[in-house]
Amino acid sequence: MTTAWIDLSAHEIAAQVRSGTMTARQSVQAALARLRDTDPGLIAFTTVTEARALARADAIDAQLAAGQDPGLLTGVPFAVKDLVDVAGVITRAGSKINLDNAPASADAPVVARLEAAGGILIGALNMGEYAYDFTGENAHVGSTRNPRDPSRRPGGSSGGSGAAVAAGMVPLAVGSDTNGSIRVPSSWCGLFGLKATYGRVPRTGTFPFVDSFDHIGPIARSVQDLAIALEAMQGVDAGDPASQDHPPCPALSTLETGIGGLRLARGAGHFAPAPGPAKDALDRCCAALSITAEITLPGVAEARAAAMIITAVEGAATHVESLQTRPEDFGAPIRDRLIAGALIPGVAYVRAQRLRRQFAEDMARVFESVDAILVPTTPFAAPPIDDDMIMVNGRPENYRAHIGPYVQPISFIGLPVVSVPVQNADGALPIGVQIIAPPWREDIALRIARALEASGTCAAPTAQIKETTA
Repeated sequence: MTTAWIDLSAHEIAAQVRSGTMTARQSVQAALARLRDTDPGLIAFTTVTEARALARADAIDAQLAAGQDPGLLTGVPFAVKDLVDVAGVITRAGSKINLDNAPASADAPVVARLEAAGGILIGALNMGEYAYDFTGENAHVGSTRNPRDPSRRPGGSSGGSGAAVAAGMVPLAVGSDTNGSIRVPSSWCGLFGLKATYGRVPRTGTFPFVDSFDHIGPIARSVQDLAIALEAMQGVDAGDPASQDHPPCPALSTLETGIGGLRLARGAGHFAPAPGPAKDALDRCCAALSITAEITLPGVAEARAAAMIITAVEGAATHVESLQTRPEDFGAPIRDRLIAGALIPGVAYVRAQRLRRQFAEDMARVFESVDAILVPTTPFAAPPIDDDMIMVNGRPENYRAHIGPYVQPISFIGLPVVSVPVQNADGALPIGVQIIAPPWREDIALRIARALEASGTCAAPTAQIKETTA
């Protein structure tokens, strides 16, 4: 059963549990067996909540035996990035310093809501320290590896979330996205990822990175699983000041309505990739949807620069006391970035916030003429662990500086976006394409993603881990 289970999507597992083909306990046991077999070489998990998961599975099986319907995620194992509170577990947020904290006293709302839909939490996932990471590296517990090729990076900071789903340990994982930390792992691990509108999914009970950018969202093997997760996770929560009491997104009920009548365009200018895998993937998606229109978005490069300033300043503000008292307990790269952020002049931060408002207004005008925009997720596929250099415009450059040009401007103003995986025609590593929609229109992005998935252009590869000597 384990071999078949690892390639099932969350909704397929739920269907089998609800039909009696397998029990919730068997589903959890399959997840735990897969985890034990594969995680030592990938380092996706930091905590496994086995006893809790099995007890929850038995409770769901009892509900089913009594004729009750536990929900859309009945018997589906899931895991959460280790900045999401899990009752009885220390919320590490990828750090050494947080290990001195007390365990969380309660589950975060996103955990409680997924379990209320029948899901079963099996653990917490590795991440870049304090989410200030694009690659999946962690100096304290070890860096996560990419299941598609363990000699390569999985993306970050939700690297454990991407790796756990790509390796078939869970069909659904929760990540966070400040500047692209759901979408980059989705691109590099070949998965579907959703960053909803800022304020749609509550962040209550999660450790902050940049409060004005932080989002919580799902990574999954299918578009339907993203829609189910959004249905479960969305909704106002008083514990998050950014949470908005907006009408819920009809993610599932509209998923199969198609894309007829939608005005679609591909990004040009800043979002036009150089020849290579990112351009090939975008070309294939646009061809599948018969997209010929192009649109140049105003001020994107400036928006990215402003996003980096706000990220640095707000990130530093979160950790300024620890920087003063425990600097040696940070990983060196993040410590240096946080110190640099603390030294940015206030006038630069104010100007960045003014530009943010202007960019939001400019994008609102763009969405008067289009309903969604397709752009690359990352400029390149997953890079190797043992080489920091890529070729950029014919010159070798450190790839870390070139990961985020297509994702950061979107987080900057909290737009909803789905990243879809495209397998290169030559069978090489997958790479993502983003579908950007207007605020509160996750349903549009999901419909387009579903159309691409149904066309065969975008589909999460099976959960096979490439052998490597690395």
